Amino acid sequence: MTTGRLTDLAHGGGCGCKLAPSVLQQLLADKTATLPFAQLLVGTESSDDAAVWQVDERTCVIATTDFFMPVVDDPYDFGRIAAANALSDVYAMGGKPIMALAILGMPLGKLDVETVRAILAGGESICAQAGIPVAGGHSIDSAEPIYGLAAIGLCTPAQVRRNAGARAGDALILTKGIGVGIYSAAFKKQALPDDAYAEMIASTTLLNRIGHELAQDEDVHGITDVTGFGLLGHGMEMARGSGVRMRIEQARVPYLAQAEALAVAGYVTGASRRNWSSYGEGVVLPADLPAWRRDLLTDPQTSGGLLVACGAERAEAIRARIEAAGYPRASIIGSIEAGAPGIEVV
Repeated sequence: MTTGRLTDLAHGGGCGCKLAPSVLQQLLADKTATLPFAQLLVGTESSDDAAVWQVDERTCVIATTDFFMPVVDDPYDFGRIAAANALSDVYAMGGKPIMALAILGMPLGKLDVETVRAILAGGESICAQAGIPVAGGHSIDSAEPIYGLAAIGLCTPAQVRRNAGARAGDALILTKGIGVGIYSAAFKKQALPDDAYAEMIASTTLLNRIGHELAQDEDVHGITDVTGFGLLGHGMEMARGSGVRMRIEQARVPYLAQAEALAVAGYVTGASRRNWSSYGEGVVLPADLPAWRRDLLTDPQTSGGLLVACGAERAEAIRARIEAAGYPRASIIGSIEAGAPGIEVV
């Protein structure tokens, strides 16, 4: 059995393990925008967070799956982060989770049973916070440690919130600070201070349950969660899906406390650069923007916050509601305009 670091058993970690956006687009290139089933409200047509099936006039089922390799060495923390990240997709669609199934891949002979039990216990603890059971799952022998959930949730048809719902004139709210990828890069090199680690765990294990509450507000038009493609990547998905132009004010983007200093010091993930290569042609940056600032805007988030498009006249009240619900870094970061789909950073 290994006595080394859990993260040393994997070539990547967290949502930084995602395929690059450009690769994913190629894989889905033959998918059409026409859904083959009338009951399938949300499928693959707009790069949304989960699938949504309408059962009847009152009920929709939300289904999603998310899993990845370790982003931290503590197995219990790894399980908590992975579970919170998976449930985020249900909340981002406006739903409320009702149960989950565990997805487990472990390298036999490299991890002891107690370590694997701790991973599962961490995931179960987050599901307990969400008020749902882990009702089963599937496990395999894999070359690298993998853990996550398949999650099921419910909502009404009126509560479905897509990344394609943003409207010209909307304001943009981000509910959590950016910088998880930067922190994880520093952690991998054993350069992340203890207080920054604690901050990262607090952010990545904070459930995005506010998404279900926001979906009951008719002035909230679109929601997506910010994960492996970074703020700009998931913002681009929202802009393209909604057919609008996004304006992000860089000075208003919230960051984890030490993210900027660590980015300046060079602690950047390879996924950040891959992200920019995939969608950078659709983003206009200030001419004098330093490279480290761009790396933050493309930084892959693991269990990141929600990006919310809402009516501008109520944006501050909605932001304050989000903050009061336990998201202290919730900030209005920009606006939605009519125009060619894309993002302008100012």
